[in-house]
Amino acid sequence: MDATVSEKRVGRRNAWWLVVSVIVVIADQVSKAAVIENMTYLQRIPILPILDLVRLHNTGAAFSFLADASGWQKWLFSGVAVVVSMAILWWLLTLPTKGRVVLALGLALVLGGAIGNLIDRTVYGHVVDFILFHYEAWSYPAFNIADSAITIGVVLILFDGVVLERGRARA
Repeated sequence: MDATVSEKRVGRRNAWWLVVSVIVVIADQVSKAAVIENMTYLQRIPILPILDLVRLHNTGAAFSFLADASGWQKWLFSGVAVVVSMAILWWLLTLPTKGRVVLALGLALVLGGAIGNLIDRTVYGHVVDFILFHYEAWSYPAFNIADSAITIGVVLILFDGVVLERGRARA
């Protein structure tokens, strides 16, 4: 079989992973739209003793990194998101299909999360965060579905590279 035909089949098979990315983007954007529609900025709604919904706007990156900068960070983070998303899309579409399910799922989750937060930066100029875990005086930085997808995706990518790659190397 011709290599280009084989490469096209790999790309088509892996394109199904984009459905996962689209689901993440939809879940992320629908949840953020509900928060924006139903909560005021800084409003906090207790859900469980350790979990609140809170409407926050993050102009920075993870853990509000560079949130206090003068606005240039929006363009930096948006540009990084576009470049990373394009690289992940290429990686996902050219990934061998056999034995790479965990890696493909991780890439699809990171791609969906990156696009979800990129939409926020483009539309609102900030990322809408609303999930807040806390205990007594301690709280984890608020986050959203896109952030969760990125975190889970990175864990899966690392698991594939550190644990599963050893098994593939032995085989």
